[in-house]
Amino acid sequence: MQFVDEASIIVEAGKGGNGCLSFRREKYVPKGGPDGGDGGHGGTVYLIGDDALNTLIDFKYQRFYKAQNGQPGMGRQMSGRAGEDLHVKVPVGTTVIDEDTLEVIADVTEIGQVVPVAQGGRRGLGNIHFKSSTNRAPRRTTPGTEGERRNLRFEMKVMADVGLLGMPNAGKSTLIRAVSAAKPKVANYPFTTLVPNLGVVKLGQHEHFVMADVPGLIEGASDGAGLGLRFLKHLTRTRLLFHVVDVAPFDESDPVEAAEAIIHELGEFSPALAELPRWLVLNKLDLLPAEEREAVADEIIRRLGWEGPVFRISAISSDGTDALVQAAYRWITEQRRLENEDEEAAERAREMRARMEDEAVARTEARLGRKRKRDDEVDDDDFDDDDYDVEVEYAP
Repeated sequence: MQFVDEASIIVEAGKGGNGCLSFRREKYVPKGGPDGGDGGHGGTVYLIGDDALNTLIDFKYQRFYKAQNGQPGMGRQMSGRAGEDLHVKVPVGTTVIDEDTLEVIADVTEIGQVVPVAQGGRRGLGNIHFKSSTNRAPRRTTPGTEGERRNLRFEMKVMADVGLLGMPNAGKSTLIRAVSAAKPKVANYPFTTLVPNLGVVKLGQHEHFVMADVPGLIEGASDGAGLGLRFLKHLTRTRLLFHVVDVAPFDESDPVEAAEAIIHELGEFSPALAELPRWLVLNKLDLLPAEEREAVADEIIRRLGWEGPVFRISAISSDGTDALVQAAYRWITEQRRLENEDEEAAERAREMRARMEDEAVARTEARLGRKRKRDDEVDDDDFDDDDYDVEVEYAP
């Protein structure tokens, strides 16, 4: 199945049913009076989080969703049937944005979470409501109101415990293949990974965590260069980042400069995301002579001024990967325990996630605003004053 993490759709709530103009007609009842019933309310459009979905691909093919209209009222004071609500399933981790206002309507982060996105129209009133002592035969009714219509944009962020961060060709896809059942494409050229990949890392019968591999970043990613801005947002839902560094790049570039560029882009995209716990994973040590590996690794750590956890691995041969995932599982388990037992720790985690979400949303809104401005400039067909400043030459 193709992974799609962005989609635009149109939702329209149902129209409310009109009120009925009717008078009671019965044998032997010459003056029955008004008995027009009310219309039914229009159906509302809701989004509901579903853990069975992991892509927005369905919304690429079906873009219009409409709830049912309410039925009009009838005589004998019978109200019309209300329109059925429409529940649209979306993946957990979907951010909903109003494309017209760029307002973030909701963030679907829980299974079964229900979010109203288009309110159904209100019912119209039948003429029975307008009967009074001075108006015994009212001919007045009210129509049902139109349902709300919205242009929505969905942006999905994968839900994972660990996110892999690094330059293209750093070996992130190879690492996730080595420690999980995920089988992303692996090749010896940049941008092999074009979409995020999720893998479940299993250590025992009930011991596992989820790892996310996103496309590699390049300098300028936080401003939209390469694939970075579209996929940096996925890292805002993780607890821990593995910063994967290629210690022996095939183009002989400097691993330290590459690592520093990634750290810079992370901070530019979201300062809160840059504060997320991050471990340094030095990969592809097998490409170096055995006697040089420790010295090269120590030099990279020294030049980076790195003080956090460091792991030396070779993903392709799985050397060192067991120690890495075991340490990650212990750290994640401890974090969950702290959040469950310590309310202050849980509040700090919530605040951190909220900051990352807010910053990611701000970046997204800015990107959409720039895109809209570019589109407006391309579509600008207005005549300016100088459009009429032409020279006319008359020929005999």
